[in-house]
Order: sequence, then C-alpha cells, then structure tokens
Amino acid sequence: MRYSIRDTSQGQTWLLILLVISALLAGLGLREPMPADEPRFVLAAKTMVETGQWLFPHRGIELYAEKPPTFMWLQAVSYLLVRSWDVAFLLPSLLAALLTLWLTGDLAKRLWGHRTADYAVMGLFVCIQFVLQAKRAQIDMVLVGMTTLSLWALVRYLLDKPSPWLLMLGTFAAGLGTVTKGVGFLPLLIFLPWLWVRWKSPYALPSHRGVHVLAGLAGFLLGVGVWLVPMLATVLPSSDPALHTYAREMLFKQTGTRYANAWHHVKPAWYYLQTMLTLWLPGVLLAPWLLPAWWRRLRRVDPRYALLLGWALLVLVFFSASPGKREVYIFPMLPALALAASPLLAGLLRRRGVRAVLWSYLSVVVTLTGALGLWLLTASPERLQGLLDGRGMDMSTVKQVSGWLLAFTVVSLVVMVAARRRVVFALVAVTASLWIAYGVGFMPALSPDSSAKALMQRVEATIDLDAELAMLGWREQHLLQADRPVTEFGFKKPWVEQWQQAHAWLLQAPDRRWLFLRKEAIGPCLDPTQVIDIGASNRRAWILAPGTAWIPDCEVPASWSADVSED
Repeated sequence: MRYSIRDTSQGQTWLLILLVISALLAGLGLREPMPADEPRFVLAAKTMVETGQWLFPHRGIELYAEKPPTFMWLQAVSYLLVRSWDVAFLLPSLLAALLTLWLTGDLAKRLWGHRTADYAVMGLFVCIQFVLQAKRAQIDMVLVGMTTLSLWALVRYLLDKPSPWLLMLGTFAAGLGTVTKGVGFLPLLIFLPWLWVRWKSPYALPSHRGVHVLAGLAGFLLGVGVWLVPMLATVLPSSDPALHTYAREMLFKQTGTRYANAWHHVKPAWYYLQTMLTLWLPGVLLAPWLLPAWWRRLRRVDPRYALLLGWALLVLVFFSASPGKREVYIFPMLPALALAASPLLAGLLRRRGVRAVLWSYLSVVVTLTGALGLWLLTASPERLQGLLDGRGMDMSTVKQVSGWLLAFTVVSLVVMVAARRRVVFALVAVTASLWIAYGVGFMPALSPDSSAKALMQRVEATIDLDAELAMLGWREQHLLQADRPVTEFGFKKPWVEQWQQAHAWLLQAPDRRWLFLRKEAIGPCLDPTQVIDIGASNRRAWILAPGTAWIPDCEVPASWSADVSED
C-alpha cells in the first residue's frame, strides 16, 4: 500500500504540483472585486493610476487612513503590467501565495532535507485558510508572503548561514510587512526563542557577530522607509490639516490604539481556537499526533522546532492579548506550523488512525457539498427566499452554484475511488478540485450580485446616458462599478452635511441629476412617490431619486441622522 508522497511516482508528484498551481490560478480574471475589503483597495489603486497620487490613498474624495498604501501600490503596478483590473486586483495575492509555498518548501529542504519539502508545500496547500486567502484581494496573503520571507531569511541566518545579508533581508521583509499591515514586524519575535535555544540547546549553533545588528537595523529601516520616509517628508512641512490627521491616524490609531483598545471585531480570548478548528482543516486534525511529537523535540531543545513553534506561540499570545480579533490575524502562523509538521508527516501517514481521519475528512467534505448542491437544486423558491433576500441574487444564480457543487462532488468521488490507497494524492486532488470549482464556478456566479455590478447596471439602464449621478451612503463597490463619473459627498462625513451638499447639487440641474442612496437613508425631503426602488445588493436596499423629487423649500433638520449601520 502507498501512503506517502515519496511512494508516488515522479509523474504523480508533478501532477500534484500542477494541480496546486491550477487551483491557485483558477478564476483569475473571471470575477469583479467583492466585499469585504476588495472594492476598497481596488478603488484606491484605481485612483492612484488615474490621478498619479500614489503616496496618499483615497476613498472617493476622502483620504483613506486605515491601511498603508503598499498593497494598493502592488495592485496598481499589476494593472499597469496587465491592463485589466479583473486580473490585476488578484495578482498580488496569487504571487504572494506562490512565493509562500516556495519559501516553505525550500526552508523545509534546508532544515530537514529534500524529503520534507513536498510535505511542507502540500501540507500548507490543503489547509483551507491558505488558498482562501490566496484567492482574495485582501492584504493578508501579501503580508504572509512577506512574513514568510522574513522567517526564511532569519531562520537561515540563525541556524544555517550567519550572513549579514540574510539578516538584512529578513529584517527588510519585516519592515516592508510593517508598512503593508502594522503587524509585519512579528517575524522579529523569533529572536526570543533563539535566546532560549542558545541558553539550553545541546546542539552546535553558528556563531554570530555583534556588528550584524547594524545590518539587521538597516534592513528594517529600509523596509519601513519605503513608505514612511516619503509620507513624513510630505506631511511634516505641509500646512494641510487633512495630511496631518492622516499621519496621526496611520501612525497611532491604526497601530497601537487598534491593538490595545480595539473598537470593533472584539472577541473572547479563546476565539482563535475556533479559527484553528475550522480554517486550519484538515491539518488541525493531526494535532493529537503532532502535539506530543513536537513536545518531545522541544524537550530536547531541537533548535529547528524551538524557533518555529516558539515563534508561532508568541504570535498566538500576541494576538490573543488584544481585544480585537479576526481569523486572518493568526494566518502568518500557518506556514511555520506546516514547516514544523513536514518532517513528521511521512511517519504519521503510515499510521492507520491518521489515514482514517483524513479519509473521514474527505468523506465529510464531499457529503456536505453534495447534499448542499442537491438541496439548492431541488428546493422551492420560497424555501430559498431567506438566502436570496437582500443579496440581489435570483434562482439562476442558485442553479449555477448547485451545478458546480454537484460537479465537484462527482469529481471528488472519482478521485477518492481512483486513489483509494493513496490518501495524500486524494487529499491534494480533492482540495485542488474544490478551489478550481470555487474560482471558475462559485465566485463568477456570485460576482455580479456580490460585487454590485448587476445593481449598477440597473442604475445605468434607468437613467439617461447624459444624466449625472451622485451617491449618498455608498459603498466602494458602487463607485467602482459605475460607468460614468460620479459625484459623492464623502464617506465618513456626517449625514446632515452630506444631505446639505446633495441638496445644493440636485438643485443646480434637477431635470438631469439623480441621487443613488440607501433606502433607509431616504431622508425627510424626498418625495417617496418619485423615488425608484432599484433593488438589493450586499444585504441592503437601494433607491434612485431624480432631482425633481426634492420637496420644495424642505431642509434636512440638523438633528436628523440615517438609521443605518455603518459596517
């Protein structure tokens, strides 16, 4: 019986690699940016390309002061290379995922030999969170690419080759990660378990020169300086209060304040346990075997395990201590844990219990997707109404999704039968099939409604070609999908101020000006008989109001506020 990667032929190994690459590429260019986060970053990147203002990202007319611009730079550069936003917005995440897989495999090979590289790569790939983030245009996959590059260089520097250039590369990647998302400095925590290893380990370790500290410091400063230096050089001599507010927001509120006194995503201390038990499937199912094996190696103070597992534990403690928690925060741990598991997997896969657990996992996945596909295919529209309400989807979308779920189920069953004696091959092939269906089928089917493209097409079909459009209470996807220049009055500005500006704008040309806004924010000065219900999207209802709908001599009271959530 063949249970391990090494027992497969070279052709089968290359087939697995091809499946991994195909799964990551699947769907590139087939969908539009979808909430959450994706439309916001693409809108900022598109504005950079159109205006030439790359240093300070914008959300409409306002400065966007919640994330540094590094990720948006990558999207904008990708667009300049490929000239398609549908491809460019996902390209940084795709390249970061490929880089992370290569770095993980290469470091496994350097630490434990060639035999472990495939296990490290495949073990990381099959975990749900990895490919999920690789297929999203969010910062986190790029951040993990940078943190993994930093770990790759720092672990090599500490355990293999004490070159100052490796140290500089590691700290530079950490610095660049810091100005991509504030927690990019986390790889530097690896020096704490290294101090313990130097004190306790019986293994021979490379010696390091104190002067190398200068190389490490220089690398980090160069990394953060990519954005921080030009930003401060522009802000400090400026008299523009908006720029000073932007700098304070970025340097203080979105870093220290967000960590120590989070104002959203507040979760209990055990929150990350549920993240591991779900998004780290199927790898987390091996914890009963991996944890004792890791503990035995830590007791021997094996420096390879001590650095990787010690660092992962510090990251977990760091994020658990903050009241604000999201599942993506601990994502940088995953490549390190896949590395630490890789030399043990060959032995574990010979165990009947491990193989049974993995086959059970595959069976559950295929059963659930098949059952969901059948239910969506056969359920009446009335039973599906709760699923469709507020999302703008229709039954044709449901049928498309159900078809892809059933197709994945059939393919997976065929794979599982054909590879019934090779659980590794089955696991990788089924995982790849899932993400290919996700990229080519599920997401393109959901994209028109989730991205607000269908909603904005209805808007454009309703108003004349020469009509002017303004937005109130808009989201980033609406600006992104509009096919004409749009007037807006701010994103975070108080409702009354926005309404006052909208009133003045409408009165200038009421016969050819339209206002697009949330239904709940209609306000007291619009004639409801002239308002057009344009449909629902992203669980919100939207309307169009012509300029003539404004009630004469009506003014929005200063105390009025829209009864809507600002999530």
